[in-house]
Amino acid sequence: MQGFIGEFFGTAILIILGTGSGAGVNLKKTYATGSNWTFVCLSWGMAVTMGVYVAGLLGSDGHLNPAVTIPYALFGLFPWHEVLPYLAGQFLGAFVGAVVVIIQFTPHFKATSSKSGNSVGIFATVPAIKSPLFNFLSEVIATFSFVFILLNLGNFTTGLKPFIVGMLIFVIGTSLGTTTGFAINPARDWAPRFAYTIMPVPNKGSANWNYAWVPMCGPLVGGVIAAAIETAIK
Repeated sequence: MQGFIGEFFGTAILIILGTGSGAGVNLKKTYATGSNWTFVCLSWGMAVTMGVYVAGLLGSDGHLNPAVTIPYALFGLFPWHEVLPYLAGQFLGAFVGAVVVIIQFTPHFKATSSKSGNSVGIFATVPAIKSPLFNFLSEVIATFSFVFILLNLGNFTTGLKPFIVGMLIFVIGTSLGTTTGFAINPARDWAPRFAYTIMPVPNKGSANWNYAWVPMCGPLVGGVIAAAIETAIK
């Protein structure tokens, strides 16, 4: 249960702060309306930092991401019996985090039409240019970079390492993340996308599920490649 609890609350904090920044930027009449991409990337970086701290203190390894948990398990870096509790915590935590953001910003959803910023992009990723193959490759490359660096950080829930992980998210966002919005995490994309789909969000637009395979499959492939190479090297 410790793993589930840590992943649940850590991922919930990650999504509350991360998608909260997305809502602040895109919805009307917030103090952050119209803020730039650097603001978004830094916010997501710090959201991950805080989520990792919370998860680590509550007894998990701070994965917060199936593209970390599954590749680690595949290559013997994480016990298989912990995989399902971790995945459940990640997806449920991300869903609850998104619901909290919907509640927080309800007046601003009401003030924003779907054509002017009230879109699933607040909660899930949307490519800058829709090109399925290259969008998929973008997620593979970005997640490979992320997981490969994580593998060389050791236990990244201790000391200042969560902050380093946050800075890693920030730099991936400002570089590789500029093409697809850098999901690099299936739970971070799918659970909030599902919350946007089923919750009574005022003036909501399409949840764009025809794109959702990219932020699910791309990160998993990128994470597996990173773990395979790391294992082969060592």
